[in-house]
Amino acid sequence: MINIDELKKKIIYRSNYRGTKEMDSLLSAFTKKYINILNENDLLDLEKLLNLDDTNLYNFYNGFKTDIDFENNNVNFLYKNFEYLKK
Repeated sequence: MINIDELKKKIIYRSNYRGTKEMDSLLSAFTKKYINILNENDLLDLEKLLNLDDTNLYNFYNGFKTDIDFENNNVNFLYKNFEYLKK
């Protein structure tokens, strides 16, 4: 059985500490918006997404070529279509 609260804490941490400020900001804003409305499977998909490297995440988000194939799932759809307003 998955401990949802622990998984959410892990996801929030991972989304905030990426390596580049731009990806920290983008992924933390995305996670903050959706984490409390995602179901268990979506949370697991979000964890997988956050384990990918910043370059592929940045390229996927911006519609550029990636080195990997992104799964067709709800989280990737939400991420790809997330409207991030830089502050």
